[in-house]
Amino acid sequence: MNSNSTLTYKDAGVDIDAGDALVERIKEPVRRTLRPEVLGGLGGFGGLCRIPQGYRSPLLVAGADGVGTKLKLAIQHGAHDGVGIDLVAMCANDVVVQGAEPLFVLDYYVTPRLDVDVAARVIAGVARGCELAGAALLGGETAEHPGTHAADDYDLAGFCVGVVEEDELIDGSTITAGDAVIGLASSGPHSNGFSLIRKILEQRPGAREEIVDGRPLIEGLLEPTRIYVRSLLALFELTRVKGLAHITGGGLTQNIPRVLPGGLGVRLERAAWPRPGVFEWLTDAGVHDSELYRTFNCGIGMIVIVADDTADSAVASLEASGERAWIVGSVVEDGCEGVDIV
Repeated sequence: MNSNSTLTYKDAGVDIDAGDALVERIKEPVRRTLRPEVLGGLGGFGGLCRIPQGYRSPLLVAGADGVGTKLKLAIQHGAHDGVGIDLVAMCANDVVVQGAEPLFVLDYYVTPRLDVDVAARVIAGVARGCELAGAALLGGETAEHPGTHAADDYDLAGFCVGVVEEDELIDGSTITAGDAVIGLASSGPHSNGFSLIRKILEQRPGAREEIVDGRPLIEGLLEPTRIYVRSLLALFELTRVKGLAHITGGGLTQNIPRVLPGGLGVRLERAAWPRPGVFEWLTDAGVHDSELYRTFNCGIGMIVIVADDTADSAVASLEASGERAWIVGSVVEDGCEGVDIV
């Protein structure tokens, strides 16, 4: 090597100038997410956030997640704008099921080569998700890792922190037989089961353009995960919610039991809610119902459990907040300790 030659970080695949340009691009979307409790601005080593005033005995609730292999489809189709919403939804929906109000989100975006335009679209989507959840995008990390991914790939992960009054924590402990089970409509598969979906698409390469529910299948598959936070926070003000289950990986049959006391199960009435066409497409592709129910949300992205005599008013509140909601079953005491779908 010539002793007079110089090497730079950019020669090794890391472009510091691109990182600086990205920070400038995302300042405005991030600013729109800020809550009154946030101190400082973008660019510090750590984000600062006060606990909102008025709490007597606050508990912090934290959740971390990613978007999974749905990212692969999004990258293949240039659909970078919605995956940030997916990320926030997967984290904030997990936090709100404890009764907590999301306070802030931090994201982690890693790629072998920083494309400022793509990254700005992704992080603007994260900011939009934060707006929908009422959470601040407090900070995050954008990293270039040459050689760790395919050239145009990236990965996205993050976490959310929320706060709840200790005596208002929702943990499922008060659920009893006879309670009503309410289902909130999903926007599609959300961010789960995409390894199976992608396998089917590889076997049926023309399926992406099939028309399902009035639009190309790929559009329905890439629809961002619905964020239920504001609707549920409004419901908490109206009635005592006994339990919530975010229907993610593990589908209906694996997630609902996570919030049930021992000895209780849930019986769902399959005819009580409409199943979007994408799930019928999966059935036609050879996915049996048992696999469908333990892998996908099957049209219900969130389960809410309330006392039977408050179920109608709970549904009305959720619908007033813009959700599609149905009473889809009840809690049963039959020793099944699981989910029966009849």
